Amino acid sequence: MKLSVVIPAYNEADGITDTLQKIYTKLLAENITHEILVVNDNSKDATLAVLTQLQTEINTLVVHTNAGPNGFGYAIRYGLERFNGDCVAIVMADLSDSPDDLVAFYKKMQEGYDCVFGTRWSMGGKVYDYPRHKLFLNRFFNTIVRILFGIKYNDVTNAFKLYRRETIDGVKPFLSPHFNLTVEIPLKAIIRGYSYAVLPNSWTNRKHGVSNLKIREMGSRYFFILLYCLIEKFFSRGDFKKQW
Repeated sequence: MKLSVVIPAYNEADGITDTLQKIYTKLLAENITHEILVVNDNSKDATLAVLTQLQTEINTLVVHTNAGPNGFGYAIRYGLERFNGDCVAIVMADLSDSPDDLVAFYKKMQEGYDCVFGTRWSMGGKVYDYPRHKLFLNRFFNTIVRILFGIKYNDVTNAFKLYRRETIDGVKPFLSPHFNLTVEIPLKAIIRGYSYAVLPNSWTNRKHGVSNLKIREMGSRYFFILLYCLIEKFFSRGDFKKQW
């Protein structure tokens, strides 16, 4: 089973080398057939030049530039239309996600699951230097999601997830252009009947650059996609359910 790793990158020149080298080294050591697909989201710094150089060192690295429209969700969607693996992981460019967890997710999926979701807030999950204001908003929003959708999964906003190709095809089309895509994909997968496992994962705050997540701007977008998924859950009459 070939693994694709989709990484959106906007102005990540300072840190992306470390990220890609560690992911590549880990996957190589585990003998996992893979591609690392980085979507340069029209960066204004030297990200593209760094990626071009890295392609001479990492033979599984594929680089695309998303000329526009730009945004976190658009960049991921660009990659999800172009990956060639049997399954695809969404991983951050700042090494906030662990390559060890990536391997664990991949091995879990081989048990037959359609998706593997990460949780930072259950036994075994870890966070390092998580901003306090984001922590409150994260737990508040995830609690609302669990109540409204009647699920036990407690970290739907966690971007670090793994999907089979058939799952990605089955939850299209995507609406979210920004960080709310991390909520749209798993909720659609759950609503549409795709199987999933939940594993603890670690999250480490970035060492380089600044996060592109603007909480004030994203609030209404998160609730929009939440409402959209609720409408599908209660009124679609199963029209989008997985065809077994």
